[in-house]
Amino acid sequence: MPPADPVVVELGHKLFFDRRLSINNTMSCGMCHIEAQAFTSNQLGSSVGMEGRSLKRNAPSLFNVAYETSLFRDGRETHLETQAWAPILDHHEIAAPSIGWVLDRIESLPNYKGSFEEAFPGRGISMNTVGEALAAYERSLLLGNSRFDRWRYGGEDDALTAEEQRGFALFTGKAGCSGCHTISSESALLSDGKFHDTGLGYTRTMDRGKRHDRHYKIQLAPGTYTSRSEQQLSAISNPIPNDLGRYEVTRDPADRWTFKTPTLRNVAITGPYMHDGSFGTLMEVVEYYDRGGDYSPNKSGLVQPLNLDDGDKQALVAFLKSLTGERPANEASADVADKYKY
Repeated sequence: MPPADPVVVELGHKLFFDRRLSINNTMSCGMCHIEAQAFTSNQLGSSVGMEGRSLKRNAPSLFNVAYETSLFRDGRETHLETQAWAPILDHHEIAAPSIGWVLDRIESLPNYKGSFEEAFPGRGISMNTVGEALAAYERSLLLGNSRFDRWRYGGEDDALTAEEQRGFALFTGKAGCSGCHTISSESALLSDGKFHDTGLGYTRTMDRGKRHDRHYKIQLAPGTYTSRSEQQLSAISNPIPNDLGRYEVTRDPADRWTFKTPTLRNVAITGPYMHDGSFGTLMEVVEYYDRGGDYSPNKSGLVQPLNLDDGDKQALVAFLKSLTGERPANEASADVADKYKY
């Protein structure tokens, strides 16, 4: 993949963080994909949109999105250039009323004067160039050269600890994680790019509002938490909408409650986890799959009880933490690169 023109990337960076592209100057792409939190939102299970509206899905990290073949958790877009417009126009997210409104707004802002002409000579401001600029910036968000990469592909035998190597053996063996989070002999996207029903979507749909005994750990401030029951939260919250996953795109009954396999690269810094952010720790995810997930009529046959012991679970979590990469030196300043080292 050839590197993008730095001028185009910088323009996309400006657009990505510009709240003035929203209907009331409050929201930007960077409000859900927070740079300091690995371009996700570590404090939120599901995103909060325009005027505090609750969204139904967790904001995925944008690191290495350049390698994704489908976008959004239901795969409804396949090109970053067009995907970029969806949240801008969504009533619940950035809520711009129309494409023309966005283009007129950009053209009216003094600090964009000449920017599009420089980035796209002879083309100027258009739906296409806005999408291309945002896509160029998102493709620049790379995080690689993890300790796992150096061990698996770089020949550094001591890059992983013995426990992490045991976790890798479980990941590709008894635990069966690599059935969906694929690893080849030459590279590892750690996702098959397919859509699977793990049981979680069906459970959330059927149980919504019924499990009053469930409690949630809520962060009030850094290091300060409280616990509230689902009954307490439901009294002050809007109902979370049902989410049928890939079915909402295909209308194929076999796709009900299926969601795209997320990459596990950088997973240690991109929580919370699952399509709705319902698990706060990697151990919770491991324990969910260890018990075979929840019931669903369409649940994938790949999701089965694993019968892992505590040591197995700890080793898997240790291996997952080895997947955190580094920013390339030519893509980020040293302090930013250091921030994302595990």
